[in-house]
Amino acid sequence: MAITAAMVKELREMTGAGMMDCKKALGETNGDMDAAVTYLREKGISKAEKKASRIAAEGLCCAVVDGKNAAVVEVNSETDFVAKNDIFKEYVGQVAAQALSSNASDMDAFMAEAWNADSSKTVKDALTDKVAVIGENLKIRRFEKVTAEDGFVVSYIHGGGRIAVLLSMKGEENDATKEAAMNVAMQIAAMNPKYVSQADVDQDYLKSEENIIREQIANDPAEAAKPDKVKEGMIKGRISKLMKEVCLLDQVYVRAEDGKQSVAKYLESVGNATVASFVRFETGEGLEKKEENFAEEVAKQMGQ
Repeated sequence: MAITAAMVKELREMTGAGMMDCKKALGETNGDMDAAVTYLREKGISKAEKKASRIAAEGLCCAVVDGKNAAVVEVNSETDFVAKNDIFKEYVGQVAAQALSSNASDMDAFMAEAWNADSSKTVKDALTDKVAVIGENLKIRRFEKVTAEDGFVVSYIHGGGRIAVLLSMKGEENDATKEAAMNVAMQIAAMNPKYVSQADVDQDYLKSEENIIREQIANDPAEAAKPDKVKEGMIKGRISKLMKEVCLLDQVYVRAEDGKQSVAKYLESVGNATVASFVRFETGEGLEKKEENFAEEVAKQMGQ
């Protein structure tokens, strides 16, 4: 596969690696972007995994809670200007309300449902109408519902809709536990955990991370020369550190006064409430942003 300058540029922006390293990584992986990111991480050239999921598209996330039921949606727009438009904001709120009452199990079924605000139209029809009104391409990207069987749900919106979090708690609902749940929802928004606890960690993900760490050690002459027992200890240590980053309950609670208290210990100190599950949507997560070349656009309009 031919490696283009645009591909090299995209990988460089995702990983922060040098241009030649990016070109080589793409060549070694036959242009597979995800594999190239892994290749750079294995070589120790890119260690910032978060950069591999750059936030690029515009739009809003919205969450709604009704008793023990809640829903969160992401609706994308082409520009940030439209995302701040009151008409668009109202529409995203309607989509969230639709998701809350929906029985759809996937996006196709959701789009085919009768639109709550006008039952003569489907959700897809209402989206088409809104595109015509706003004059910009819009997309309902995803939705998810949460039900708290033995507890309660809280929502948290950050950055005017850039991030939306739903947190389902088990246990007694009172002022103290609701405040704690809101604090944990803010933690989820800020620290972006992947799992609730180590028991929930996907084993394929864990195996992949272990393999990457092994390759990083193998590609570092000083570390590669160490005894196997020492290297195994290094791997366990790095995996343990990773778990404290990706598992919510193992993360350091961001508001801890001593800077050491875990989220799990914080919740223990509050009362009878534990985390059941959470959903975190970030606008444009994993999407590529449309690049605008205004000089080129003006030149075309002028006939140059």
